[in-house]
Amino acid sequence: MAVTGVAEHELYGKCPYVTVQKVLTGKWTLLIMHHLENGPLRFKELERVLAPITQATLTKQLRTMERNGLIHRKVYNQIPPKVEYSLSEIGAKFSVVLAALGEWGQDYLDYLREEGEIDTDK
Repeated sequence: MAVTGVAEHELYGKCPYVTVQKVLTGKWTLLIMHHLENGPLRFKELERVLAPITQATLTKQLRTMERNGLIHRKVYNQIPPKVEYSLSEIGAKFSVVLAALGEWGQDYLDYLREEGEIDTDK
């Protein structure tokens, strides 16, 4: 779909590429989805695997992802409070894309090593 002369906000919900770009905003979205692929995680667990993310940034990112329907937030009625995050049904469908991105990312790392752009000892 050509976007020439059409404002991007007018294409959200109409063009799949613009929609995906809007839904996957945020530096941490892909990594959060990757870590939730294996099952639910609590806030502190996510914070630990995503270090150096700040608590405020993680909170904001999780709220955006929940609002976009990518994840579920489950609150357990107990003391101390327990909250788990998991992929929603539509979020879980993204696993195929994550696998493809991971494969492409590895290919790109191999390319960078071949080009001498990154240290091969790491």
